Amino acid sequence: MRGHVHKSHTGRLAPGCATASCLDTGHAHPYLGPIMAKDTKPTNYRVIAENRRARREFQIESDLECGIVLMGSEVKSLRQGHASIADSYASVENGELWLTNAHIPIYEPARQWGHEERRRRKLLVKKKELARLWNATQRRGMTIVPLVMYFNDKGRVKLKLAIAQGKKLHDKRASEAERDWNRRKSRLLKEQG
Repeated sequence: MRGHVHKSHTGRLAPGCATASCLDTGHAHPYLGPIMAKDTKPTNYRVIAENRRARREFQIESDLECGIVLMGSEVKSLRQGHASIADSYASVENGELWLTNAHIPIYEPARQWGHEERRRRKLLVKKKELARLWNATQRRGMTIVPLVMYFNDKGRVKLKLAIAQGKKLHDKRASEAERDWNRRKSRLLKEQG
């Protein structure tokens, strides 16, 4: 049968068959099909709370993603999109990382067995990151500031932390002036062409 082309009962090549080796099965070889890029967008990513004041009041040096230990009623409340991390901060205490003063409101159906709204919550990071955070806060006088709380692409709650230095008043004025100039510049460029 060498050199013989396999044809279907209609006398044509089998559907999706580019060569004679498909044998009327209708299945094309995987390497003969169209090549498409896979969709890399996260499907479940959703921001829950954002600390917008952090970038205005702090000079951010670096950031990292960490997990957070939550109760079931807290996750239910977060799925409704209710939380605030504007007044919160993180600190390293006794070899663990803690989030303090983050507000997650009570989930009404679980009010009887629910959670405290502003309780301290344990954050999950690797030991190497924990050592780096401790070094930044204790030796260099930096602050650990939460930037954003979100559901990642797997639907888990994550918190993005920043190692930051507090800005002085003149630094805040300089960054505000730069932001205003950038706005004016983009407006002028838009008007001109």
